[in-house]
Amino acid sequence: MDTVLLARWQFAMTALFHFIFVPLTLGLSFLVAIMETAYVKTGDEDYLRMTKFFGKLFLINFALGLVTGITLEFEFGMNWARYSKFVGDIFGSPLAIEATLAFFLESTFLGVWIFGWKKVSKKVHALSAWLVAFGTNISALWILIANAWMQHPVGYVIRHGRAEFVNFWAAVLQPYAILKFLHTIHAGFVVGSFFVMGISAYHLLKNHDVRLFKKAFKIGAYFGLYAAIVVFIIGDLHASEVARTQPTKLAAMESVWETEKGAPMYLFLIPDEAHERNVVQILGIPKMLSILAYHNPNSTIKGLKSFPKKDRPPVTITFVSFRTMVGLGTLFILLALYAFYLVKTDKVFEKKGFLKLMVYAIPLPYLACELGWIVAEVGRQPWIVYGLLRTSQATSTAVNSAQIIMTLIGFIFLYGVLGIIDIYLLFKYARKLPESATTEGGY
Repeated sequence: MDTVLLARWQFAMTALFHFIFVPLTLGLSFLVAIMETAYVKTGDEDYLRMTKFFGKLFLINFALGLVTGITLEFEFGMNWARYSKFVGDIFGSPLAIEATLAFFLESTFLGVWIFGWKKVSKKVHALSAWLVAFGTNISALWILIANAWMQHPVGYVIRHGRAEFVNFWAAVLQPYAILKFLHTIHAGFVVGSFFVMGISAYHLLKNHDVRLFKKAFKIGAYFGLYAAIVVFIIGDLHASEVARTQPTKLAAMESVWETEKGAPMYLFLIPDEAHERNVVQILGIPKMLSILAYHNPNSTIKGLKSFPKKDRPPVTITFVSFRTMVGLGTLFILLALYAFYLVKTDKVFEKKGFLKLMVYAIPLPYLACELGWIVAEVGRQPWIVYGLLRTSQATSTAVNSAQIIMTLIGFIFLYGVLGIIDIYLLFKYARKLPESATTEGGY
């Protein structure tokens, strides 16, 4: 089999599995910090018990996410040696900062948070929770800056066949990186919020600790509504940046084949890549795609036929992933808005059907995040560094297909076991009742 295809499958599998844990870490870290701050401000021990309950789930997720991320580092050197040689100067800089600054911050204060109960003051302990949250999200910042450079390379020169920085801050401050970071972390906030609301809904349905879980549901609803709205707004701005920097990706996201001025957006269509057309396209909104892409109703959208076939990304998977992600994002706003309304009117406990829905909705933000990464990475193809290095030119020459197949099978087994462990532990501790305030240390 083709080593490039196998290497892509292996990296896709490991990256997508690792990214199951990342959004919850980003979102739940802030929610736990908010819960503990509420305890410090009010003295209400429900918030202390809530902090410990969701904090334990955060730690389980954090540990599994840390383990699954390690293999990605090795894959860059093993399967993608030519890529690493080409971008080592650029890709290494933000990742070095992430390791020495952000990871140091989050890991140090995570230790304070875990072992500091009754050993430091309430305010210092709550501060450590906030520093863990900021460290986690700053860690994501530097990783996303590196990825954004792959999507839109800036501030570099090519010397001796390698890309080298000449303007580090151009890569850090470019709009693509900023929008990608804001979009990703707020997507994580949605995951965390729906996780808290879903678990709280489960316990409310069981009549478990009703007062505590109504408070937890309220925190999740407030934070979730904010995050869902911001994700949608930032997503629109990010899509406009994609239109400017990656027109082939935009065309694949909307399955646009012909170049058109004042392009409409079709609410329902079915791509036909083989014949370079859409077999069905109905419910078109005049000029809407031009408005969304460039905020100008008369702007021109380049169709896929304007680009050579070898430079086009896979259309169907990009289109379906993008449309499903947007649909889910809209659903999250509606669910969070209704949850917010129920909290404000104190009717959460009465709406059993909605509570059941929120339990079943827990996996949906995870799915939306995974689809977002598929759009970002598949939509960039055939480039691993957009416009500079093709994916087919980035793999290692010393690795053969048999070796990749063996490691792929090994990763599938390892990650399967880790996935089972994670699901078991999360289910086990999410279904338990919160401990009393004096259990496991307290203050």
